[in-house]
Amino acid sequence: MTERRIVITGLGLLTPLGAGVELGWQALLAGKSGIGPIEIFDTSDLACKIAGFVPRVDGRGGGQAGAAGVFDPDAVMSARERKRVDDFILYAIAAADEAIAQSGWAPADEHARERTGVMIGSGIGGLQTTYEASLTIHERGARRLSPFVVPSMLINLASGQVSMRHGYKGPNQSVVTACSTGANAIGDAAAIIRRNDADVMIAGGAEAAICRLGVGCFAAARALSTRYNDQPERASRPWDKDRDGFVMGEGAGIMVLEELEHAKARGATIIAEIKGYGLSGDAYHITAPAPDGNGGYRSMKMALEHAGLAPRDIDYVNAHGTSTPKGDEIELHAVERMFGNAAKDLVMSSTKSAIGHLLGAAGAVEAAYCALAIRDGVCPPTLNLDNPSVETPINLAPHKAVRRPVRAALCNSFGFGGTNATLVLTAYP
Repeated sequence: MTERRIVITGLGLLTPLGAGVELGWQALLAGKSGIGPIEIFDTSDLACKIAGFVPRVDGRGGGQAGAAGVFDPDAVMSARERKRVDDFILYAIAAADEAIAQSGWAPADEHARERTGVMIGSGIGGLQTTYEASLTIHERGARRLSPFVVPSMLINLASGQVSMRHGYKGPNQSVVTACSTGANAIGDAAAIIRRNDADVMIAGGAEAAICRLGVGCFAAARALSTRYNDQPERASRPWDKDRDGFVMGEGAGIMVLEELEHAKARGATIIAEIKGYGLSGDAYHITAPAPDGNGGYRSMKMALEHAGLAPRDIDYVNAHGTSTPKGDEIELHAVERMFGNAAKDLVMSSTKSAIGHLLGAAGAVEAAYCALAIRDGVCPPTLNLDNPSVETPINLAPHKAVRRPVRAALCNSFGFGGTNATLVLTAYP
């Protein structure tokens, strides 16, 4: 039996750079930052006072009604419906709608609906809902809780809501692997298609955890940047000597994955191919990566082996690159080890420098950026890389996008608990 190949036929993005794939992508290439001050809740007792919000018409995230790329929740769900979902679910639905519309996929019969599945994950899920419910039960009593609290909190309800909205009856699952979630969701969804359990999968990640509970907890773990509260756009600075932690972001990244012959038969536009998927565990620490970077190295090695590619075949790497003091250099050295002499021909950047760390959505958004890099022949920049903390032969794309043909791209995502995931995407044909 011929191996089933998996291609991307639709993309949907909702990030701190705006709503929609094309506007957000152009903003990223132009070196714009989506990080700003937290203004929607009290930060007086929080060490970190900045984040990357999705710009919305209600003013959240600095959005203004009518401005290009500003997200309008009313265009996705009614106010009544939105009371029944957490924002991470809302964001997943919005990005999925865009990806599905771009793909042009509309199942014509029951069989086609049963061959279309959904795999959307989240690292944390309905944290704002959880926080508000805890306040309600403390201040007003358990009888005042909404019956929709549980379905708003549950991570798999992102997949569930998308499947119900579009009538997809195929595999319906979620992934929860901290900051590797989005990449794992895409890799696992591709595996479902490859083993012939579906022809089309809507896959990715969504997150909306920027609330007092989320910021307070990550700050308590000393994971967040606190040095740049007065200069938010400078706070996320991967590989820079002055980095001091990551910046929380929110949003969603969704792909329509499709079996190649299925896509060709209906004349779908193919953006890129999912060629390889690797994953590993550090077995080292609850939050810190192993100092030798071996987990990330093995994840990349597996992904390249599955793709049938050598390191020299990769032109661009979208790094996990969170802007943490230890993690950035550990990943960099793992990439240098993986690529050897080919490292000098490689461009690697961290797009978290522009949008912050979207946690469970990060890997999916960054994989979408890899697909767009392949499509357009351009590697997005690493912002704020003023003084690199280590010398490397790799071009880290400081400040400006690098235009070059991208035949293949590799995307790394690493998470708490020592979980690692790598995706390899290639041009098609």
